[in-house]
Amino acid sequence: MANTRTFPRPDRPGRDSPPAGRGRPSARLAGVSRPRRLPYLLVGVLLVLGCTAGGVVVATQVGEREPVLVLARPVTVGQVLSGRDLREGSASVEGMALISVRSRSSVVGRPVAYSLPAGTPLTKDVLGPARVPPAGRSVAAVALKAGQVPPEVEPGSRVSVVLVPAEGSANASSSPPTAWSATVTDVHADTTGQITVLSLLLVQADARELAAAPAGQLSVVMEHGDGP
Repeated sequence: MANTRTFPRPDRPGRDSPPAGRGRPSARLAGVSRPRRLPYLLVGVLLVLGCTAGGVVVATQVGEREPVLVLARPVTVGQVLSGRDLREGSASVEGMALISVRSRSSVVGRPVAYSLPAGTPLTKDVLGPARVPPAGRSVAAVALKAGQVPPEVEPGSRVSVVLVPAEGSANASSSPPTAWSATVTDVHADTTGQITVLSLLLVQADARELAAAPAGQLSVVMEHGDGP
């Protein structure tokens, strides 16, 4: 009898054929698409745009800051500004009338209208004659004749108002004269030029005493203008 060999049919898996589902992916797995990366790319783009926008804002703010004049120490209302009262600072100028460091020469010698702390950026509104007495202080007026007030006195001058005892009085030589320290806030001369009226900023108690003093016995002495 002739030897016959049998061959596995093509439609049946042979012994060496891998089991179904191991050699190649099933149709269901083959049809699954890869996870989309678009959301991650979109987030990355938004982050880049956000950082760029933030950099533009910071650069804009930095660009708007310029050197301005700042108070180097506290000042009182009516005080005349000196070079030692000013320093250079940096601030945003948007919406504010700050005074540039280039205008330093025009600020020195001008009085301040308010009492201000150190570090305050200067504006044109804070310069000029005193507008409002600060808390704890008052403004008193004194009328002086020629020879009782130096002609150089002007708003912002620091002065001492001295009560000169009347001639022949018991206090004429027994005790030193009474004096009040003050800052001139306004100077007004009458039409004849014989009377000068000074508006003086003082501590409230001193202002009341000065107002009660005899007008004809007062004399004004100018003090150093660069006081503390």
